[in-house]
Amino acid sequence: MKILSKNNILTVALIFFLYLLGEVLTRMGIIDSYIMLNLVVIGINIILAVSLNLITGFTGQFSLGHAAFMSIGAYVSAVATAKLGLPFSVSLLIGAAIATIAGIVIGIPTLRLKGDYLAIATLGFGEIIKIVILNNEYLGGASGFNDIPQYTNWTWLFAMAAATIIVIKNFVDSKGGRACIAIREDEIAAESVGINTTFYKVLAFGIGAFFAGIAGALYSGYFYFIKPDTFGFMKSIDILVIVVFGGMGSIMGSVMGAIALSIISLLLQGFPELRMVIYSVILFLIMVYRPQGLMGNHKFKLFKKEGA
Repeated sequence: MKILSKNNILTVALIFFLYLLGEVLTRMGIIDSYIMLNLVVIGINIILAVSLNLITGFTGQFSLGHAAFMSIGAYVSAVATAKLGLPFSVSLLIGAAIATIAGIVIGIPTLRLKGDYLAIATLGFGEIIKIVILNNEYLGGASGFNDIPQYTNWTWLFAMAAATIIVIKNFVDSKGGRACIAIREDEIAAESVGINTTFYKVLAFGIGAFFAGIAGALYSGYFYFIKPDTFGFMKSIDILVIVVFGGMGSIMGSVMGAIALSIISLLLQGFPELRMVIYSVILFLIMVYRPQGLMGNHKFKLFKKEGA
């Protein structure tokens, strides 16, 4: 059976090895709270970057509203766990589902737009979500949402990051993924051969929003406290920078970009005055000398295909 191919077995074995390695190091105390904090940031950024890459890199839709879907997942999950007492697994799925619904609702009218117009529309959607949360006292308003139970751990983080990569990779390799890539290359030509461009753009938007909601739930489930400003315009820009830095249309690029930029940001914490200047210079140099990003459009492959 194809599912039991050597390549798939090796991939599953590697995934379990990485998980067990992290779990053992955590139990031994080698991965302390500081290292775990940075792993959580990297893991959440991987989920956000890979999911946005599906929308922007593979489908060609310039979205600046990804942080809004993250905020929906974060606040819904926080309410479900802190106020309703629901299990984290249920809260995470509810947050992701509502973020998906929001993605579909905003996607149907706005994805008829293209380029800068779509970016402005999704940016406006993000600001609407932010203002709604700011003026909602049940969600903590401007002062933020406190006392969120900490459920996010290595197991949840690794499982959700791995699931995001696997699901989106398989979608990209499917008929739907090929339709999304065709839309990115030439939407008019895609329509002329019978591809329902609106359907596939909304589908990609919904899938991206789902995983952004998961990232938000993991965020609120680790940091105890969230506030509307955390999910503002600049957060969407940060995610987009990771996607462009890693390589548009490359899942491996999004993973490497999230890791690289998170580590760069960490190393520059000792230079608070120059941190953003150095960070910006690094991005500028990468974009000038390697505009296709770190990985270009390199496909996500852990092992070579059999017989290759």
